[in-house]
Amino acid sequence: MRPIHFISGLPRSGSTLLSALLRQNPRFHAGMSGPVAGMFSNLLGEMSGRNEFSVFITDEQRKRVLSALFPAFYGPEFEAEVIFDTNRMWCTKLRTLKALLPKSRIIACVRHLPWVIDSVERLIRKNTFQPSSIFNYQAGGTVYSRVDALASGDGMVGFAFSALKEAFFDESAGTQMMLLQYETLTREPARALAAIYSFIGEPPFKHDFDNVSYDASEFDMRAGTPGLHKVRSKVEPSERQTILPPEIVRRFENDAFWRDPALNIRGVRVV
Repeated sequence: MRPIHFISGLPRSGSTLLSALLRQNPRFHAGMSGPVAGMFSNLLGEMSGRNEFSVFITDEQRKRVLSALFPAFYGPEFEAEVIFDTNRMWCTKLRTLKALLPKSRIIACVRHLPWVIDSVERLIRKNTFQPSSIFNYQAGGTVYSRVDALASGDGMVGFAFSALKEAFFDESAGTQMMLLQYETLTREPARALAAIYSFIGEPPFKHDFDNVSYDASEFDMRAGTPGLHKVRSKVEPSERQTILPPEIVRRFENDAFWRDPALNIRGVRVV
């Protein structure tokens, strides 16, 4: 089986930009969030005790079935030698992935939460005539209700944040996981990519940070959120004032746990 690695972490934190850069390397395949993680979880659920025939399924069979999903999905239509699969759910599967694919690695994209939420809110306001799948296509609401929905345990941001923390503090995190800060990716993309290549054990590649392309406009239109996966052609930081009310910024301003070395008890590489 070809090497496979996983891109996960927080939404609106650079995973699409990272994929757009990685795919410049002809040896790599990378893209936006895809269906494999959902298929993985459904398979695991269907082989659990809720299936009356699970008494006939051993753990070794479960491992074979789950392991077979990756080469089955990434078949001959994918010519790349190395696969990167993207989904926020992968942070919840760190221990399982280590057992199935011990050489795989998780690259978790992170960003200060007020800016994650700011980015989502900007998209919603920009597409005011198109209710978004992010909020189940519900029209109306306020910035406060939208933030509450995003930050809830099963919300787009809340779930990903909890999953990230679970993986970050796992005993295997030090060898299996790397955190890539949005600020590093946009301000020092060469250093960010060099760290990733070193982490996954791949030879360096010269990327073009002035000509980046990625198009998922059809998916974004269907999701009611045009621009959701749009990346600028040049990698550079975008300085701006937040559109969030001050109390919302204060609510999340101390949540960037990865910035505190004292909390990095597993020695996770943070770039």
